[in-house]
Amino acid sequence: MERRIAYICSMLSPARVFADIGCDHGYMTEYMLKKGLCERAYISDVSAKSLKKAEKLLARFIAAGKCFPVVADGMRGLREECDLVLIAGLGGEEIVKILQEAYLPARFLLQPMHNSDKLRRYLSERGAKLERDHTFAADGYYYDLICGSATGGGRDYTESEIFFGRENLVCPTADFFGKWEKEAEKLKDYLARKDVSEKNREILGARFERIVAQMEKLR
Repeated sequence: MERRIAYICSMLSPARVFADIGCDHGYMTEYMLKKGLCERAYISDVSAKSLKKAEKLLARFIAAGKCFPVVADGMRGLREECDLVLIAGLGGEEIVKILQEAYLPARFLLQPMHNSDKLRRYLSERGAKLERDHTFAADGYYYDLICGSATGGGRDYTESEIFFGRENLVCPTADFFGKWEKEAEKLKDYLARKDVSEKNREILGARFERIVAQMEKLR
């Protein structure tokens, strides 16, 4: 099992009904069922071909009536409301779209591949409580992990917390610095090119300056 998946599994909590949206191979659902952390689970993927990988892995749980495969876009097609929903490996905007078209689950664990800020903004505006919101490194890449509950939060995130993640600013880690230092270096190299349009130079230049200023502030 790759380190990213193992880390996400370590953050999963007990639930009555669990759903893994965009489940890929189904490893995280297998973890939930093997550990007895849920009564039943749904595995969902927009591609029937992709879902077959998870169906093969979870065949005995499907046969026992504890796991239900669903070919669907996002959370559509789930037969009941799930109290813990995992969405990992999709873009932040795509995760927002999935939640908007369905519902904000009682508990959620979200691992966006990019646009984490747009996901944080959506969750904050919905009044969700973000209990964990941090960056971790695995297999040579950096990821953001956001978990929390549908209620109990507020629209009190600052713009910096939306951009970087509140927990990262309160307790910055080596993984957090590593992510943004890598991002700053990429932006610096890009901005040094002569073929960058004036508009992109302005937008990405502001992003670069924001990252550098925040890193200096936290050190």
